[in-house]
Amino acid sequence: MTKDEFVSRFGGVFEHSPWVAERAFEAGVTETLTAGSVHGAMVAAFRAGTEVERLAVLRAHPDLAGKLAIAGELTEDSRKEQAGAGLDRLTADEHASFTALNSAYVEKFGFPFIIAVKGLNKDDILSAFETRINNDRNAEFATASAQVERIAYLRLTSMLPEGN
Repeated sequence: MTKDEFVSRFGGVFEHSPWVAERAFEAGVTETLTAGSVHGAMVAAFRAGTEVERLAVLRAHPDLAGKLAIAGELTEDSRKEQAGAGLDRLTADEHASFTALNSAYVEKFGFPFIIAVKGLNKDDILSAFETRINNDRNAEFATASAQVERIAYLRLTSMLPEGN
């Protein structure tokens, strides 16, 4: 697989951040392509990025149940993930809670609340939101980064066999 083919296929795994796939390829992802091997290479590339680059990846993620979702402007992966957790079926009060938490979270941390929603429902997500907003910035940057890596793995398992 060429670099262009690799980036074309995996460049969206880390939301709107093809540089992660580019660097993973450049580092030598030459083994059999499995979710585990590609994920490992991409996580290494992400973690090797500067704090500014990693922050840009976090900021590339949409707010949960936010304005992009309402406008129908989420990536296909994000739309499916949010819909799977029921975030496309919120009551007016639930939507108001998400909107208020999204705003407070971004104001405090400078990036959106990120959580791998697969297997969670809206109540689980709200509970995590309400807990994590009390973290300090360093703890939340690390937590959000770990969630980005989990989201990437889940996306890769839908594209490739799971092996290591």
